Order: sequence, then structure tokens, then C-alpha cells
Amino acid sequence: MRLIRTLGCTAALGALALATACGGSSTSTNSDGTFTPPDLTAQKTLGKGEGEVNLIAWAGYAEDGSNDKSVDWVHPFEKQTGCKVNTKTAGTSDEMVSLMKTGQYDAVSASGDASLRLIASGDAAPVNTALVPNYKDVFAGLKEQKWNSVGGVAYGIPHGRGANLLMYRTDKVSPAPTSWSAVFDKSSAYKGHVTAYDSAIYIADAALYLSKTKPSLGIKNPYALDQKQFDAAVALLKEQNANVSEYWSDYLKEISAFKSGDSVVGTTWQVIANLAQSEKAKVKAILPSEGATGWSDTWMISAKAKHPDCAYQWMNWIVSPKVNAEVAEWFGEAPANSKSCALTSDKSFCTTYHAADETYWKQVHFWTTPIQQCLDGRTDVTCVPYAKWVQAWTQIKG
Repeated sequence: MRLIRTLGCTAALGALALATACGGSSTSTNSDGTFTPPDLTAQKTLGKGEGEVNLIAWAGYAEDGSNDKSVDWVHPFEKQTGCKVNTKTAGTSDEMVSLMKTGQYDAVSASGDASLRLIASGDAAPVNTALVPNYKDVFAGLKEQKWNSVGGVAYGIPHGRGANLLMYRTDKVSPAPTSWSAVFDKSSAYKGHVTAYDSAIYIADAALYLSKTKPSLGIKNPYALDQKQFDAAVALLKEQNANVSEYWSDYLKEISAFKSGDSVVGTTWQVIANLAQSEKAKVKAILPSEGATGWSDTWMISAKAKHPDCAYQWMNWIVSPKVNAEVAEWFGEAPANSKSCALTSDKSFCTTYHAADETYWKQVHFWTTPIQQCLDGRTDVTCVPYAKWVQAWTQIKG
């Protein structure tokens, strides 16, 4: 079952915020605001394996049967490859970045807010996708994206993806909402019963809403906000704060709040909506008309990997059709492998999670670390880096 993850970097961001946030190395910035990663080369050939592999993973991504005896894709991998799996479960993206810098780990299941930092700092190496046979079956919409590649060079193998949806109590919220206005402009109608995701990255949700409702602000990317755009998003969230009953980070508490009626409208994940419905809560989750933010995770290999052959074998294993199907169902996300949908135990799973619906995913803006170099390509302004998002989030909630 999917557990909470948190984002962020609280270190002060320098001129090249992406590379220097939470530590970094020399990385050049291009005139268009992009960056040139350190000169690293991808592995060219694959050996038999070194006998073990050290992973950093989100909870639920490397199950070995200890949480549920029926959920185990680690021991079959060990038996097939001879690579013993040692897993360090991380609770935040910052923790993942810090652990990768130690050089003690071979691979990490990084979210979009961490992946670019690891690329820019030289802690993650380019990936030779030819050494990962199952990569060919990964959905095209997940390949060579801005959070897992630079300049057409892949830096990881996509694992899965999900959207941050709008959930509401069908017996309490009327008419049925179709827009994020239900939690922003109309939130006062549900004062004291609105819930929001507890992370500074939630500022992007407000920015996305403003990009559609106040086009004069010129927001093109919710993670690329100049000071005026950022101030507008923060102001909207401060207004919303008066109506928020809870900023959630524990999905079990959100389910409980919606079941009791303490919360009637707010952000959620598909897996949370499914669980709430299974517990007889009268809820429904939608992708609003403005689109949504979301997350996509990538298995990345350390530039200092001591067991790179086993790491490559793990990346190929975890995105193989059957295993990726099992992970997706256990974790609550759309699988990365297009062949996984035929192998899920719930035959409607991929339909529910929109796994193959690229039109759906084009409406989802995946988490990316905000940096001073505007991610939308603007060079005439400076964008607000994530450290200042964290500071603003404290003020919003306070």
C-alpha cells in the first residue's frame, strides 16, 4: 500500500539552484535556463553481477514479503540473478539525495523533485537503456521526460506515475465539482471541511489553477513562477487557509476524515479514493478541468555504484511486465510497462489508473523542483527557487 512521501530541499539555493540545492557539483547553465550535467558516460556492457545491490526506495517499491507474505518481488529476483537485495527505505526526497551522495547505494527510486538534482550534481549516471530489455515496453509518455532525461540522454528507467486528484463527498458537495475552484474560490462554502496536501509543492496546485483562471499572470509552468506569479499563488493559498480543516500527509487520516464528514472536498490520490470507497465513504475523485499536478518515479543508477551490473538487472526486473503490475497494484499507481495491464489481478486496474491514457497524462504536470532558472524557458526573469517555497508554505499554514 502506498505510503506518504514528502518533497523538498530546505537549503538555500544558489545561482544554479538545481545543482547546489542540498549539495552539488559544478554544472554549467545554458542561456535558455537549462543545464549541462557533468560529463558522465553510461555503462556500455552488462556483466554477470556482483552478488548484491544496495537500493534506496520508497516504501512499497521493494517488497520482500516481510509486510505481506504474498507480496514479494525481491526473493524471486535474488534467486534468478544471484544479486542479494539490500534496501534502505527513504521517507523524503531530501533523504534520498543525501543517501545517494554517500556513494554507498547503487540505485534509487527518485521522484521528479529529486531526479534533476541527482543529475545536476553528478550523483546519478546516464543509463544505457539497451541494457534494460524491458525498457522497450515502457509507455512512450514516460520516456525522455524533463524529470528523467537531459538533452535526449536518459538518466533512469520509469517506474510508475500518478495524479493528484480532487475528491469530494457526493452527499455533501453539490453541485458536483468539475474545477479546482471548489477548494480555492468556492472553498468558503465548505469552510472548515476543506483538505489540502501538506507540502510546499502544493503551491504548484494553486499556480496551475491561476494559470487557467488568471491568464494575465502568464503562468505557463506551475513549477516556474517569477515573483509576481509566486506571490499570487501564495496569496490564494493564504485565503484558502481560513477554510482548511486539515493539511494531510497521512492517507489513513484523510480516509477517516472523509468517512466522518470532517472533510468533504480536497486533494487526494486515486488509491485513497479507492480505499475510501471500499470503506463505504460516499466519495468520488476527478481530474478537474484545469488538469492537475502529479508524480512520476524513476529508477536511477549511482555514478559511484559498486554493484552496477546487479543494479541494471534490478531496474530491468522491477519494470518487467509481471513485477511492475504487482508493484503498481500494491502501491496504487499506474504501471510504467505497457504489458503490465494484461497481468494485473484487477482487470480494470489500468482503466481506473488511466495507465495507457496519454491524453489524460498530458493534463498532469509532474512534480519538478522549482529553480531560479525558469523551467518554462524564460530568461528575462528569475524564478522563485524551492527553498523559498518551503519558507512561504510555513507562512501559509501559520
